[in-house]
Amino acid sequence: VLIDRFAHLPYTRTEICGGIHAKNILALAILIAAFALVACGASSASSAATKMNVAGGSYTNVVPAQLKQMLGAKDFVFINVHIPYAGELEKTDVFIPYNEISQNLVKFPSDQNAKIFLYCQSGRMSAIAAEELVKRGYANIWNLDGGMSAWENAGLPVIKKK
Repeated sequence: VLIDRFAHLPYTRTEICGGIHAKNILALAILIAAFALVACGASSASSAATKMNVAGGSYTNVVPAQLKQMLGAKDFVFINVHIPYAGELEKTDVFIPYNEISQNLVKFPSDQNAKIFLYCQSGRMSAIAAEELVKRGYANIWNLDGGMSAWENAGLPVIKKK
């Protein structure tokens, strides 16, 4: 026995739904679901590597999840450019202050196509260092977007030596 929950109301079922029929409701639900999927896709696209164009070329910004994956098969020189010392990430190769890049070029690979990955606390100092290296002809520079702060916020460990 089917019980009509709307039988006691002075309106028809169609009037209660504002004239919207079941087929239209289904179409609307599918449309909303499609928009939700597009929105989710857009947010995952923002986690892709981002080319940053600067004078002389570009460098690549990546998010912590991408760096974590890259560290699994590390094929780059990993440089902490933050000053003063605020911590470091595992597998760091060298510390070079972001504002002393030009004075320390001998510490960088002589091959200007070698992959170099920079990071700092927030991403600001490493972006400055990345731009300086690009100006000096380096063509394969990578930067941790958001720095160690973003790394920690992603639940990943920062080594803090005192």
